[in-house]
Order: sequence, then structure tokens, then C-alpha cells
Amino acid sequence: MKSPALLATVAITALLTACATEGPQGIHALGDPARGVPAVGETVVTTDPEVDADDPALWADAADPSRAVLFGTDKSDGLYVHNLDGTVRQFFPAGQLNNVDLREGFMVDGREMVLVAATNDTLDNLGINTWLLDPRTLEVREYGHIPTDIGEPYGFCMANVDQTFYLIATTKAGTVNQWAVSAGANGPEVGPMRTVNLNSQLEGCVADEERDTVYVGEEDVGVWRVDLDPAGSPEATSVVRVDNERLTADVEGLAIMRDGGQSYLIVSSQGDSTYPVFRIEGDEHIYLGRFAVIDANGIDAVTATDGVTAWSGPIGDFPQGLLAMHDDQDDSGPNQQNFKMVDWREVRRALNF
Repeated sequence: MKSPALLATVAITALLTACATEGPQGIHALGDPARGVPAVGETVVTTDPEVDADDPALWADAADPSRAVLFGTDKSDGLYVHNLDGTVRQFFPAGQLNNVDLREGFMVDGREMVLVAATNDTLDNLGINTWLLDPRTLEVREYGHIPTDIGEPYGFCMANVDQTFYLIATTKAGTVNQWAVSAGANGPEVGPMRTVNLNSQLEGCVADEERDTVYVGEEDVGVWRVDLDPAGSPEATSVVRVDNERLTADVEGLAIMRDGGQSYLIVSSQGDSTYPVFRIEGDEHIYLGRFAVIDANGIDAVTATDGVTAWSGPIGDFPQGLLAMHDDQDDSGPNQQNFKMVDWREVRRALNF
């Protein structure tokens, strides 16, 4: 059972989210028309009637894409591991987790594992929690907690550059903080912290290793890119600004989809529950349109969206990739949040590219 303090926090967060999503939503949003796409699945938790969902991450076995899982944070309780049919495989009661990400190929005791990590803003346990997914069994185990001294760690993403793994956490104070992480004798070990400063509250981020870039969302301002290389420039470059036409505050999750030799940046526009899509061409980001997840196939529409993630290539029954995104109000209960899944082909069809 959630404590009264946590329930109060959830209520306040819900109120603030409602304030951030006033006005028409989804396909009815003002600005550039959002094209409707259906969800192909959603997560289901039967053991908690008030899941405070936030951010997802997907993984699939390249040798057998039917072996796939979805990780989802609960901002009050911990980390869920789901099958792609939405059912729960495992749950880790790890506290107030925000954003989650993963990278495969992390070596532990001579074996390749998938490193999964999430920011934890529990007041007496601020930092980054880590887990290991064994790709041979799909079993997940706790790996270790990394304390941080950056205030409340908020948004989060990871990178793998030539087997150097990075943890990247953003804060409400506007900092992007980056550490190299490796396997130590008793769990994860991190190196010195690198910090890039922006001006106001940040949340989602995503790393594009092919371009040595980290994309960062500044909630009321827009999306920035910074060098992934710790020795790179500390300056941030604007990618897209909040304009209430393509992008409406708050800017939340970010995702990269790779398909057919192209890379696409997907942004979670919480203010109107839409997802602008940009094709990345060098330093340019070509706007292709935006979509919204509609009520279809017995699955309700996405509202007040937060985190979003993408898996490029085959996963489950989806040969060209899959998206997963947060839904602030699932139709299974008055205080139940979850994650919806969208076939990437439906996005391409809707936006005609």
C-alpha cells in the first residue's frame, strides 16, 4: 500500500500535469494537425490500482526478436518488467523512479549483459539504480545503487561508445550530468562527472551515438543537443523550440528511431499529447509532422504523455520497430497510468514518409 505522503505527492503531480495539459489534446490539438495512430498493446498491472507510470524502455534479442521485454518506471514504487503482451514479468520495489534506459553488451564477470538504469528521487536515496538483464534467460536482477550529488536526478538516458558506457542524468536545476560506468568488483563504478548547464528544468534525454550527440528536453523551452564526448564542447545547440504549433510545453520524453538508413527524433509534447517527428540530416532536423495515439482496437487514447522510447528493428511482431509511451490516464481505473505501444509502420503511414 502506498503511504499517505506518497499519495499526496501523486495527487499534487496529477494536478500539475492537468495544468500543463489544458486545451485540446491529441488529434484535436491546436497547431499543426496531429495524425491519429492506434496502439497495438498496453501494459497491465493487476496488483496496484494506482500505478504512477512515467518512462519506458524496450529491449529485444537480435537473434530472436520474439524474446522481448518492456521496462517501465513507477514514480511512487519502483520498476516493472513487462512482456510485450503487457503482463508483468517482474517488479522491483526501488522507490520513486523517474526515467529509465538501457544498453546491451555490458560485460560483467566475462558475460554480456544488458545494463538497465533509472534515476531515483527518493529523498533518502537520491541517485541512479541499476539492474542487469540476462539476455539468455530474460531474467532481471538488481545490480547496485549509485548515489549522486546533483540535487534531484530527474531525466535519464544512456550511451555506449566503443564499449564505454555512459549514464546521463538531467535535473530540475537545468544541468546535464554524465558519468562513465563500468563493472566493479561489487557492482557498478562510475568515473568523474561531466556537467553541461542549461537555464531551466530539464527532463527527457536520448543519446545518438552515431552522431556523438545527446538530445535534451528543456520543459518550457524546447529540445537541445550537446556533445556526447566528455571532451566535447560544453555549449548546447537549439534543435526545436516550443512554438505551440509543432511543440507545446512541457517537453518530456525523447526517442531515436533508426529505419532504412535514416534516423528520426521523436519528442513527447505533453502540453497537447502529441509526438512531433524529425528526420536527422547532419546538423539539420527536418520536421515531418506529428502524431497522436487514438482510442482504437479496445485501447484508450494517450493523454498527458510523459516518457517515450523506441526500439529500432525487429521486436516481437513488429519487423520495423516499436514505440512505447506513457499514458497519464488509462481507462482501467481513475488513478491508473500505463504505457501504450505503437507499431512504427503506423507512424510512417500516418505521416506519409
